[in-house]
Amino acid sequence: MSPALDTAYIPLRDREEIIRHAVWNSVVRMDIDHRAPDGQIRARMNVRAIGALRVCSARCTAVTLRRTEQLVRKDEEPSLFLSLQMTGTSMGAQNGRECVVGPGEFAVFRSNALYTLLFDEGVDQHFLRLPLSALALPERLIQNATTVTFGAGDPLARLAYTYFSQLARSDELYHNNRADAVLAPSVELLRAVLVSRYGDAASAREPMEATLGLRITHYIREHLAEPDLSAARIAAAHGISVRHLYTVLSRAGISLGDWIRVRRLEACKRELAGAAGRTRTIAAIGRSWGFVNAAHFSKAFKDAYGMSPRAWRDQRDE
Repeated sequence: MSPALDTAYIPLRDREEIIRHAVWNSVVRMDIDHRAPDGQIRARMNVRAIGALRVCSARCTAVTLRRTEQLVRKDEEPSLFLSLQMTGTSMGAQNGRECVVGPGEFAVFRSNALYTLLFDEGVDQHFLRLPLSALALPERLIQNATTVTFGAGDPLARLAYTYFSQLARSDELYHNNRADAVLAPSVELLRAVLVSRYGDAASAREPMEATLGLRITHYIREHLAEPDLSAARIAAAHGISVRHLYTVLSRAGISLGDWIRVRRLEACKRELAGAAGRTRTIAAIGRSWGFVNAAHFSKAFKDAYGMSPRAWRDQRDE
């Protein structure tokens, strides 16, 4: 993935202006105060879009970003920003509140109100911008949700962090003609996080149900290697019946057994092709991804890929 901006190839005297131009034209207009301790401003930035969702991944030396009253007045489309912290810490201030965000956490800020972001340790963030109109949430709920740290102690927020981080990093997704399919569940997942924290139970029910399929498939991926992964266990983990589990997956066009088997086989295929896969037995690799029976693993692999696991590995060694 090549960056949209990399100051390593830009003369030092031009970096501040080029960074400002890139941020203003692709993310949002902000005052940018660089505070690199050695005076060497460095930045890398990628910006992609999926429909109305804009994703910016950035690394930069220490900086303070301010959304001023003058810039707010020029905002054409009020939006909500997610600031996902990858490493280090940052601080945000909006609506008379402050929050500190650490690795694995995120905060949200609205573009049509003043705010300040401080990155004393430098920037290592994913920023996601979504129009407020797409979220269709009450003004008071949005007001309460800004400048709040999400992540620790909140399973749904942790899921959202993982999901949006992967979305930001998935270069392949942005070259896929089905990328737009992730927009609706992305909106609903964010709505579920905000509503579950600040909305009433009735308001939370709709987005929670809308993101149930997403949460189920995320859970399956997280536990894919465990041989006791079953419909009953998955349903229990989400507080639903097995029948409801199958209904939710059916709406998404997913057959549970087939879906699990395909992803386990994909994982085995990748491992067999890697250096580590050459030092382990075929049966051990199958067991590590939930195939407890070596003969069953070999048959499933051959049915899926037209050759045995051993033949696939030998072909990769040629």
